[in-house]
Amino acid sequence: MHHAEHPLLAIGLRVGAMVMLSTMFMLVKYAGQHGVSMPELIFWRQAMSVPILFAWLLATDRIGLLATRRIKAHAGRAVVGTVGLVCNVGAAVLLPLPIATTLGFTAPLFAVLITALVLHQTVGKWRWTAVALGFAGVLIIAQPGQSDIPLLGLLFGIGAGIIVATVSFQIRDLARTDAPIACVFWFSLFGALFTAILLPFYARPHEPGIWLLLIAIGASGTLAQFLIAASLRVGQVATVVVMDYTSLIWSTAWGWLVFSDLPPAMTWLGAPIIITAGIIITWREHFLARNISPTSALDEGSIEEASPRSRGT
Repeated sequence: MHHAEHPLLAIGLRVGAMVMLSTMFMLVKYAGQHGVSMPELIFWRQAMSVPILFAWLLATDRIGLLATRRIKAHAGRAVVGTVGLVCNVGAAVLLPLPIATTLGFTAPLFAVLITALVLHQTVGKWRWTAVALGFAGVLIIAQPGQSDIPLLGLLFGIGAGIIVATVSFQIRDLARTDAPIACVFWFSLFGALFTAILLPFYARPHEPGIWLLLIAIGASGTLAQFLIAASLRVGQVATVVVMDYTSLIWSTAWGWLVFSDLPPAMTWLGAPIIITAGIIITWREHFLARNISPTSALDEGSIEEASPRSRGT
């Protein structure tokens, strides 16, 4: 299915998606600081998406897009993706938002490592140099032994990068047979079912304001997924993926406005290095004319990036 390209619209949609993702993680951090446990946050992030997606498909007469013969593959992707969501939520709660966001940019670095060490594909000097550069940026931010950044938060942030890189390979495989919206729906449904097991132990009564907050978390995450999909229908991955790095702007703004929290000085040095490394990897893989790279995913919701539909095929 071919879609006419509108690069400026695609860029605008992608920036909108990053605003929504940054907003979602700001809300997650705010909810975490007001007594909502991590299992609850993850459950409602997933569960809120299911009725929204189902209603939209029903209203647009596209419910047939959910058809799949690969339920086990979707369940397996949901297991790994839910672990990634745990890491993302943990990083957002424990770290300043700009640092959590920056560590998420390590996904392309880990995708290159997986490509070389697990899939045994050839990786040239450009990408190896970018990987080394990116991890140098991580070390600058982390400042081992000298920083007061929580170690658990750093582990969550780096873990998110590893899981996102892993999930992106699963996404690319699923997208060969299933519609992108099906990948999003089944991930949300299975993720909600998995985390529901923990609710009897962690769920607590909340005030109406907190319930509105949880609804907003689910709605903002779902809207981000739609905007990501829309950006890739009217623009190439190479055009829009660089806009993912604008999420650092929005997360910094939210951190300052909501939490009166600006990133440490070393973040201003390490973040551009990690971003530069990610751009080099994306550019190099585009230059080599590969299919959509697994490194292009920023978060566990960026499922549509691996879609054949996104490639105009």
